[in-house]
Amino acid sequence: MPVDHYENFPVASVLLPRRLVPAVEAIYAFARTADDIADEGDATGPERLAALTAYEAALDAIGRGETQSEPLFQRLAGVIEQYRLPLQPFQDLLSAFKQDVDTTRYPSFELLLDYCRRSANPVGFLMLSLYGAVDEANVRDSDAICSALQLINFLQDVGIDRQKDRIYLPLEDLQRFGVAPAQLDQSRTDGNWRALMAFEVARARTLMMSGAPLALRLPGRIGWELRLVVQGGLRILEEIEKVGYDVFGQRPQIKTLDWLVIGWRAIRM
Repeated sequence: MPVDHYENFPVASVLLPRRLVPAVEAIYAFARTADDIADEGDATGPERLAALTAYEAALDAIGRGETQSEPLFQRLAGVIEQYRLPLQPFQDLLSAFKQDVDTTRYPSFELLLDYCRRSANPVGFLMLSLYGAVDEANVRDSDAICSALQLINFLQDVGIDRQKDRIYLPLEDLQRFGVAPAQLDQSRTDGNWRALMAFEVARARTLMMSGAPLALRLPGRIGWELRLVVQGGLRILEEIEKVGYDVFGQRPQIKTLDWLVIGWRAIRM
């Protein structure tokens, strides 16, 4: 299970109740296409922002109960109405995607977490909403899991993001461990780099573990889905450690045999 920006969405998971598949697919389509607007293709920054603003306008129209002409928003409007979903999570996602267009550095971990709060946490909240499982403790732990997954994705993709002139490691951490941003261009994994990455991996692991009890509290399929997500994220961190934190040469990811480990650990939770 590669931990990727929206690939943790359980669109085709056998653990997802069939009744929820249309709703999850509609939410995923919204998130995926909006994310692609921000990241993919050759559009200019202003063009990307204009397209995302159009998404915001469509959301506002859904909130006013207006009929949508685009199939993507027709489906989304139906899901929002059926499950009485708030618009704020969708608006938060768009806010994060807009930020991707013009923000390529994060001075502090607090600012990076704020980005995760809007780019990742809304997905968990919406899934809890579909399952009718929104309460304070569940949202808190879901936020921890989603933010941890986002941070793990950043650790996987340091080299890929650098090619896009983006650094999703807090600049304060680079400075603390004596790693210059230019070192990322050189793919140099010296002692300073390994110390930095060990720190980031440990922090992501702690955050993931803080949210893990949610997978044990939620019953049935969603609980098992979350167990696999948690263990998959933790396994990625182990893969990063196994390669000596050299995430430049090959993106650490889950392979077929790793699923046996993930499944066994999910059962043992």
